[in-house]
Amino acid sequence: MVTPGTLPAAFFHADSGAVRFWVMTPDGSDWVGAIVRPALLHHRFQGDIGGADALAVYHRHQAEIDAAVLRRIAAGSIEPVLLREGDLAPR
Repeated sequence: MVTPGTLPAAFFHADSGAVRFWVMTPDGSDWVGAIVRPALLHHRFQGDIGGADALAVYHRHQAEIDAAVLRRIAAGSIEPVLLREGDLAPR
């Protein structure tokens, strides 16, 4: 069984210009890879448009971002889940 402590750390992937991270599935049996771009973090959470603070913004809003990934998985998405603007729209 996979535990939250074994999740790889989120990181900013310079080649793709995005934050890459993993989310534990609700049953705790696996994790799912996901990607969020700095532009989305800027528009939703007022992060730096250039992405200089993208990883910090991800960490500050991790619960909301992770929940968006889980909603996409529940709707049938496969990994890697690339979050879109509608996934993080204010509710």
